Amino acid sequence: MENSTAWILAVYVTVVLICTIVILKFTKNKTKRVSNLRFFIQIAALGAIFMGLILGPFGTPRWLPLGISPRDRLVATEFFGDQFPDGLSVPVLACYYPNGRTVTCPVWQIQAYIFPFWETGRGYDVFYSTSGLEKLAIVFGLVIAMSVVLGRFFCGWLCPFGLYMDVISRIRKFFKVRHLSLSDRTNTALGQFRFVLIAMFLILSFIFSSYAIFGTELISGTIPGGPLGTEAGIVGVVNEPFCLVCPMRPLSVLIECALGYMNFSYVSQITYEPLWMTGFYVTSINLTVLIVVTILSFAYRRFWCRICPLGGLTALFSSFTPFKQIALTKLHKNEQKCTKCGICKRVCPTQATLMYEKNGGDVTESRCMLCVRCVEMCPYEDALAFKVAGKTVMKSRNWL
Repeated sequence: MENSTAWILAVYVTVVLICTIVILKFTKNKTKRVSNLRFFIQIAALGAIFMGLILGPFGTPRWLPLGISPRDRLVATEFFGDQFPDGLSVPVLACYYPNGRTVTCPVWQIQAYIFPFWETGRGYDVFYSTSGLEKLAIVFGLVIAMSVVLGRFFCGWLCPFGLYMDVISRIRKFFKVRHLSLSDRTNTALGQFRFVLIAMFLILSFIFSSYAIFGTELISGTIPGGPLGTEAGIVGVVNEPFCLVCPMRPLSVLIECALGYMNFSYVSQITYEPLWMTGFYVTSINLTVLIVVTILSFAYRRFWCRICPLGGLTALFSSFTPFKQIALTKLHKNEQKCTKCGICKRVCPTQATLMYEKNGGDVTESRCMLCVRCVEMCPYEDALAFKVAGKTVMKSRNWL
C-alpha cells in the first residue's frame, strides 16, 4: 500500500511539474502566463488534496452508505498522533463533511472544538485525547504559522472555492459580459464584515458550549448526549453555525455526487428529508447561499473572497500588526517606477487598492490574495514585485 502511494505521488508530482514548465514556456501572452499557471495549480490541488480524488483509501466499510468519499487518510496523525484526528488545518474552504479528514477547513475545526467537542471524548467517528483548549491551540497555531509563511497565497492559489469563482469569471468572459465593480466604500464594508462573521460564529459556538465550558446551559438542548455525544436537542442539527450557511459545503457535496464519489440518496436522507433547513449536507439554507453567491460572483469578481471569514482569519495573521512585520510573503512597490496608471487597481479581482494608493514599500493588505495579477499586468519594469522572505519571486516587466 505504501509503495503504491509513493508511486502515485511521484507520478502526480512529475505530471504537475511538466505541465508547469509547459505553461510557463509556451504561453505566448505574457499577461496571462502566471494566471494560466495559477488556474492549473488550483485544479491540481483540487483533485489531489481537497476532493481526495488521487489518494484513498476509498469505499471503506464505515463510509459505505455515503459512498467512496469521504476518504480517511488521516495525514495529520502523522504529526500529532491520535490527539488530532480530524485532519491538517489548512486555511482554505476544504469542507470536512464531504471530503474526509486529510486536510480540513479550520473554521469547521474551531467551531467543532468549541461545540460540541469541547470536552467530549468522541467526535464524528474519531476519539479525542485532548481538551477543547488544546485542540484549538493546535488549529490556531497551524493557521498562524501558515499565514505568516504564505499569507493569503492560500486564497489566491489553492482554495477550491476560489477556483469555482475563477471558473465563473471565465464563463462570464467567454460570453463577453463585463464584470461590475463595487464602490470603494461598499468593498471596504464587505472586507470588515469578514471579521463580524468570525465574531458571530465564535460567539454562537461559545453560547452553544456554555454548559461544557461554564457549567451553565444558556440555550435549552445544548447539553451533548447519546452514544456519540451529539444527539441531544439542538446539538443534533446545529453544531457548527457558520457551516450551515457556507456555500462550499453544498458545492462539494453536489460535485462529488455528480462524479459518483458520494451517494446523493444517502446525503438527502440524512438531513431528515430532502433539502431540510438544517443538517449535515445539502440543505435549504446552504443551497440558497450557494445560488446567491454564484450569481454575485458572476457579476463581481471573487465576490465571496471579499466576505470569507477564513480569508479574514488568514489576513488577520498576515496583514495586520504584529504579524504583518514578520510575514514572509509580501507585495512590494517601487515608488520611482510607478506612474499611477491605475492598471494594478483595475485588474485586482477583489478590488484591493493599497498597491495603487500607497507611495511605495510593502503594499500587501488584507484584501490582497497574492494572486499577483497586478504584478503580471503592470507595464513598468520593477514597479511591482512579489517577494518571499525578502527574495523577489516575480516582478513586473515592460510588456508594452
